[in-house]
Amino acid sequence: MKKIEIITRQEKLNGLKELLVVHNCQGMTVSSVMGCGRQKGYIPEMNIVGSDINLLPKVMVFTVVEDDETEELLADIANVIGTGKAGDGKVFVYDIQEAMRIRTNERGEKAL
Repeated sequence: MKKIEIITRQEKLNGLKELLVVHNCQGMTVSSVMGCGRQKGYIPEMNIVGSDINLLPKVMVFTVVEDDETEELLADIANVIGTGKAGDGKVFVYDIQEAMRIRTNERGEKAL
């Protein structure tokens, strides 16, 4: 199992949710976060110049998927939410050693 953590623009959330449904993701957690990357929050369209770090609003979505679903999901994430512009976000993939559904005590992929 893999934990997929996606940090992206707020306006990309609906497309991302639809994509996760298509990939049979059984659940997701969404958080509002603030952050910046290499550009330190500088948005070229706003023409703001400065040395301060500007934290921008983002969303962080995480879900857990079966191993064989990971590569296709990553490719689709890039296609659906990628714009080719700075600020598209990042995706992190983690190995999950174990999962358990508390209500039923199911473990592993059955817990998803």
